[in-house]
Amino acid sequence: MTRRAFLAGVALFQACSRKREPLQVFNTMPDFALTDQQGNDFSFASQLKGKVWVADFIFTTCNGPCPRMSRQMKQVQAGLEDAADVRLVSFTVDPDNDTPSALAEYAKRYQAVAGRWYFVTGPKATLHQLNREAFMLGNVDGSTDHSTRFVLVDRQGRVRRYYDTTEPEAVSDLIADARTLLNNES
Repeated sequence: MTRRAFLAGVALFQACSRKREPLQVFNTMPDFALTDQQGNDFSFASQLKGKVWVADFIFTTCNGPCPRMSRQMKQVQAGLEDAADVRLVSFTVDPDNDTPSALAEYAKRYQAVAGRWYFVTGPKATLHQLNREAFMLGNVDGSTDHSTRFVLVDRQGRVRRYYDTTEPEAVSDLIADARTLLNNES
C-alpha cells in the first residue's frame, strides 16, 4: 500500500466516523458547452452525465487561494483514484487569459490525470451563468473574485453539497460524500 493510499484511507475513516448531515439537493446543472485544457469540446452531456463530479472555480495566475485549492483537488483526485465514475472540473474565472494552453500547463503543475480532471474555459457569459445560477457561487465578471468552495454534483447533475476549502476536513468529507453517491446515490 502506498503512503498516499494509506493517508487517503485514514482521512476517509475519520470523515465516515463523524456524524454528518444527509446530502441535500440544491440545484440541477444545465447543459453547457465549454473547452477543456486540450482544446476539446467539453459539456455536461458529453463528459459528466452519469458521473459523480467535483467542481471548483480558479484562475491560473492566482497568487491567492487557487494554488491551495488545486493542491486540495489533487488530494481529492488521489483519494478517489480507484473510482472510475468520478470527474473533477476546474472552471476558470479568467477566460480572457486562461486559454486551453495556459490551462494545460496549469493541469501539468498539479498532475491532473487526463480524462479525470478537466480544466475548462469558454465564453464569459457561460461561465458567469454556471457560477452564479447553476452552482450559486458568485460572478464571473472580469474581477477574478471567486468562491473558494468545492461543489459535489451527483450522476443526475444535481448539486449535493458545498465544501469550504479553508476547513481542515473539507477534502476527507468530500471524498466520503463522493463515495456515498457512488455507492448508493442517496
